[in-house]
Amino acid sequence: MLHGDLEERIVSAVETIGPCVAGVESVRPDRRPRANPFGPSANATGVVLDRTGFVVTNQHVVDGATEVRVRLADGRDLAAEVLGGDAVTDVALVKVDAVDAPAAPLGRSSALRVGQVVLAVGHALGLPGGPTVSTGVVSALGRPLPGSDFIFEGLIQTDAAINPGNSGGPLVDLGGTVIGLNTAMMPFAQGVGFAIPIDAVRRIADELRRSGRVVRSWVGVVVAELGPALARATALPAGSGVWVDEVVPRSPAHRAGLKRGDVLVRVGPFEVRSVRDLLEALAKFPVGSDVEVGLSRRGVPSSVSVPLAEAPGPRVPRL
Repeated sequence: MLHGDLEERIVSAVETIGPCVAGVESVRPDRRPRANPFGPSANATGVVLDRTGFVVTNQHVVDGATEVRVRLADGRDLAAEVLGGDAVTDVALVKVDAVDAPAAPLGRSSALRVGQVVLAVGHALGLPGGPTVSTGVVSALGRPLPGSDFIFEGLIQTDAAINPGNSGGPLVDLGGTVIGLNTAMMPFAQGVGFAIPIDAVRRIADELRRSGRVVRSWVGVVVAELGPALARATALPAGSGVWVDEVVPRSPAHRAGLKRGDVLVRVGPFEVRSVRDLLEALAKFPVGSDVEVGLSRRGVPSSVSVPLAEAPGPRVPRL
């Protein structure tokens, strides 16, 4: 049984976030392959970002849809315009004609701690009667999750139940502030769900609002963590860089002379010890920058200047 104070905090958090949770229905033509088991029309969830009607949800919710509708907590059912989506982070932004939609309070995912109590809110299974609530904790931070063409990075793992229909819904703390956007569950596991950190959601949504797409700098390499086996092959300490497993032909990396077997240790002034370090470092430089990349080739330190290009899409290696 919940302690009385904890119970009251959960109830209060649900009352805070409830008016800001929207239902999202996407319609796809019958002739398209159906990624969703519920068929061409399926219920999902969104979070109202501000009173003018911007709503954030998952990209996989609206991808390929011919029509998207948003149902606000007050019952209004509105046609939505998809302003843009980002397949790499699974974030999409839609707009409805509502000037007084209740905006969700957004927190800071950078302040999260493992073990913190969280709530997953959303239209689980598309059941009637409004969104449902499940409770759990932050199980882990910075989790990678393999996608069909790439790996989602830096996700929040939680044991709060996430089911079909929860996609795009908020993961909130006990203050009722949004700290993540629910995105995936593991169907073969129990109590393993994932959410996109709200710091990333906020950044992506702002970019989608400005330009309708997310522009990323691209090098053109497939990389791997420098674990013990690869470290022995390079005579470098494990975790001291990232291994280049493949260089994409005609990419910036190819033109700069990077080769398979190189170990990347620095991007500009930023030290690289992991794939996540490399992702974060590249994000700091705009497309068109000439960036000095430090590396070790057969144990010999070196560096090359790489002209960053725009990432061509999720089906091409995005580093």
